[in-house]
Amino acid sequence: MKDEKSRLFSLSVAALGVVFGDIGTSPLYAIKECFSGNYGITVTPQNIFGVLSLIFWTLLLIVTLKYLYFVMKADYEGEGGVMALTGLVKVLDKDGKFLLLIPLGLFAASMLYGDGMITPAISVLSAVGGLTTVAPSLESWVIPITILILAGLFFIQSRGTAKVGSLFGPVIFVWFLTLGILGIFHIVKDPAIFKALNPVYGVDFLLHNGFHGILVLGAVFLVATGAEALYADMGHFGSKPIRLTWLAVVFPALLLNYFGQGAYLLAHPAAAENIFYSLAPGKIVAWYLLIIATMATIIASQAVITGSFSLTKQIIQLGYFPKFSIIHTSAMEKGQVYVPLINWFLMLCTIGLVLGFRTTSNLAAAYGVAVNFTMMVTSTLFYVILRKKFNWGFLKSLSLIALFLIIELLFFTANISKIMHGAWFPLLIGALFYIIMATWRRGREILADEFKKISVSFDEFKKMLEKGEHVKVNGEAVFLTGRPDVVPVSLVQNLKHNRIIHSEVAIFHIKFESIPRVPNLKKIEVEKLGGGLFKVIAHVGFMEDPDIKKLLTLAVDQGLDFNVETVNYFLGRERLVLKKDKRMSLWRKRLFKLMSTISTDFVQFSGIPSSQTIEIGVELEL
Repeated sequence: MKDEKSRLFSLSVAALGVVFGDIGTSPLYAIKECFSGNYGITVTPQNIFGVLSLIFWTLLLIVTLKYLYFVMKADYEGEGGVMALTGLVKVLDKDGKFLLLIPLGLFAASMLYGDGMITPAISVLSAVGGLTTVAPSLESWVIPITILILAGLFFIQSRGTAKVGSLFGPVIFVWFLTLGILGIFHIVKDPAIFKALNPVYGVDFLLHNGFHGILVLGAVFLVATGAEALYADMGHFGSKPIRLTWLAVVFPALLLNYFGQGAYLLAHPAAAENIFYSLAPGKIVAWYLLIIATMATIIASQAVITGSFSLTKQIIQLGYFPKFSIIHTSAMEKGQVYVPLINWFLMLCTIGLVLGFRTTSNLAAAYGVAVNFTMMVTSTLFYVILRKKFNWGFLKSLSLIALFLIIELLFFTANISKIMHGAWFPLLIGALFYIIMATWRRGREILADEFKKISVSFDEFKKMLEKGEHVKVNGEAVFLTGRPDVVPVSLVQNLKHNRIIHSEVAIFHIKFESIPRVPNLKKIEVEKLGGGLFKVIAHVGFMEDPDIKKLLTLAVDQGLDFNVETVNYFLGRERLVLKKDKRMSLWRKRLFKLMSTISTDFVQFSGIPSSQTIEIGVELEL
């Protein structure tokens, strides 16, 4: 019991740093944006109460009720996030009624790359922007310092988060403690601010301000943009530590600070432009706030960036991305990965956002659309979970999901109205990544059809062997294939052109399952085909690495007695020839070919020793 409590505490501290960094930096800019003047909302007591009421009920209904209480029950083998939820729906939907929701889930996942660019930009810029309050003479340095911090952050990604991970929790804990104390300091001066807990103030705000009231929801939504991260990181920490940390530390600290800002605004309406740093009761505290806020935003950005790496790995495993180079930065934690191509792409886009938008207010106009859309997709997918997994009735399921969707649609209406002011950017990024994912998937399907044309069945191959027009040499060979139902083209080509075959041959297929991890006992299927031929199917989860040596070792217990140190590996090397046809447009074929050229070699991806690998060329029409 004592060990379990200690483990829970450790996970809670870790979750505090990694999971809540994003949602914990929103006090820097959320209320400031509500009264920025972009929405025509003036700083009056009634509007202050209305905005705070909307913030409180957003955090309560969307973050606490929807994600912490309900959605986190929909784990997929312990994993969370929209990709895991999509995989769960695919498994549960045996009759195919909700098949159209799968592309919706993929598009939602692609939108998260936009969030991975905007979050670091707005978080760090909002923190460094405190210089305009603490030291106005340094205002011209805000952009250069922000770019320097962001560049440094992306350059250290290859080192991994393991070494600095232990610092995340304590720093963020100090950050939340600071938020709470600052809030209390100003709340005691005007406790009447707690009247904003009454939802009537929020409803009255929307009714009184009409169209402008709806638009300001786009700024209110900024307090909840980290909600998807809570769900996505459930696989790393578990739902219990995340719920405990949210209820015991994060939620109270955020509310105290938001209400403290409201109390301060009641007495100082002109302070809305930089409300957070105005809470500091002196110059020294203001400098402290600047430093701790910058550290917190760096951690928040780190979590979002590494989340993009994990998302990329999942998409690759599910077959929607080429096999980019993935580097594991920790020998202990499989989830800590680094994807160089994604890292540099995110860096260029993030710095470009800072240079292009230049202010927190401008970035806020672009922020929120991606997460808001993902939230609505999560709600829609969760309806299927309620029906298929928890056996809820139609009306009961629909009532709960309708509550969430109505709220999220109101937010989406506000966010989508900002398209011309920057919200087009995450939509463009989402569309770009979705096109890439759909093109890669479709291209692989076309190539699979081409392989089928030149492949031979096992019966046909046995007839080729019976002719005896070859030499059998002692040794073990593994022929990797994407289709376990036919003989690999590389094996057929080797027999035709080299006229040799090894005494023991394993036709090896790696099947990436839609579950995160496959237990070792269920990983390997070995079928003896006779004449020294074996068919091996290795089942690998989308959160795992296809380590060929390890998989072959597991196959030994099922009769495949191969020496992993001396076995030869044969792979087919594709040469693509583009032609015009109706299967896919020519520009998408060119995109597919480009992606193929930057795709990581399967030898590197699966850990096959290059000294034991032989590649055989195969020409295919795309």
